[in-house]
Amino acid sequence: MTRRLGLLAFALHSLSVSALEPALVAQKQALLERVATVHQYSAAELAALRELVMGEPYLGQGNPAITEHAATREACTAARASAARIGDAGEFARICADQHMAPLFDPGTQTAQDATACIDQYEFPNIPCEYPVVWVRAATAARICQALGKRLCDAHEWEGACEGALTAPDYRFDLAAGVGMGTAVARMQSAHNRDHAAAKRWSYGPAYRKGVCAAASHKSSSCPGGGWSNCGSNTYPAGHFPQCVSALGVYDLHGNAAEHMNLPLAPAQMASAGSTQLGVTEMKGSWFIFDRYYAHADWCRWRAPFWHGSRVMDAHSHENYHLGFRCCKTVPEAVQAQP
Repeated sequence: MTRRLGLLAFALHSLSVSALEPALVAQKQALLERVATVHQYSAAELAALRELVMGEPYLGQGNPAITEHAATREACTAARASAARIGDAGEFARICADQHMAPLFDPGTQTAQDATACIDQYEFPNIPCEYPVVWVRAATAARICQALGKRLCDAHEWEGACEGALTAPDYRFDLAAGVGMGTAVARMQSAHNRDHAAAKRWSYGPAYRKGVCAAASHKSSSCPGGGWSNCGSNTYPAGHFPQCVSALGVYDLHGNAAEHMNLPLAPAQMASAGSTQLGVTEMKGSWFIFDRYYAHADWCRWRAPFWHGSRVMDAHSHENYHLGFRCCKTVPEAVQAQP
């Protein structure tokens, strides 16, 4: 019965998308063209990305019929024109072997040269002043990252990027042993948040501040909860708020789109250790209405409850109008070894 209802919901949702197909297809095509122009991906990588983007019925930058973006790309470019940049773009690109990625390291004991991983500086598609991609399932996000030579980030990597210091993984795997996913997440989340709450920080400082990040937009008036036909993805262009950046040079870790991340429940599920057998979904950060309605905590090392929880690679993992992602990448050994 549950499966039949799920298939019915998917069919109805697909009908609503098909009615908007020309506009949504045009949005996706324009997005893919900008990715090809900005990023130096290979033809094979771009082809794989196209297949994934065009193969998902909702994935894009929001329902074109109702989305009201909070600022234009041109306004974003103007806002960033005189803003100071963190780090050296050339050095970052050399270390990460990619554009618009930031090395992850602990400035207290390391330099950027010591980084063993990098993270996208902007929400996917990782282009300054481009709107984030939303309506993406965690499984699809992981496949997109993989198609582009990257991977989904582990939770501690996102948290380190936000707080400005990548520290050693501190997952309480012992609390996850022998119990179901929901119980494991609840135990691990409680222990983790208790350990970090006294020193909580945001990417820009020690207290929540309004007006610093992309969090002053609004929900569609027709959006009581969720749904493609009711809820516009009223995001800002990525990087529109140049002060909403961490000490490692990563933007929009608060506001704009919440982000899929991998939460491993065992060592064998850590993407940062090379595993493709990923753990469960976690939604990091916050989204575009938080200056108006602070729906939940969003400090850097806060871990969320098991909202809409599933395994990351579950074919039916969650998607919605304010949920996107960014990718991480393990630093190539040859690059890492350079003087």
